[in-house]
Amino acid sequence: MITWFTVALIALTCAAGLLCLVLGFAGRRPSDLSVGAMALVELALLAQVIVSIIAPFAGNPAEGDLLEFWMYLVSAVLLPFAAVVWAFVDRTRWSTVIMGTVGLALAVMVWRMDVIWSTPLS
Repeated sequence: MITWFTVALIALTCAAGLLCLVLGFAGRRPSDLSVGAMALVELALLAQVIVSIIAPFAGNPAEGDLLEFWMYLVSAVLLPFAAVVWAFVDRTRWSTVIMGTVGLALAVMVWRMDVIWSTPLS
């Protein structure tokens, strides 16, 4: 993984997660702002998929378990989509809180993916 992109992705997921949590706890139902934040996170995660495919060919191979890394990445790509679908089905403030929780969970998942990518297998 590319360090600056990982840091940017973690910052983006934290910002989107905190935004959705604040909006949800303030009583706001899903809106263009909260769903748009999750869509931006989804686009960044799709860019991470592309980076992860190209990186080994560019001289940055994964040192950790590739299966574990790709399972994290595929799960991370599916989570924002699932949260937005939930928000469209359940139009309450709690679905906005769920989107915020997903955003913060994604920050942890991206950090873990970086650890898996850069830590050699023993």
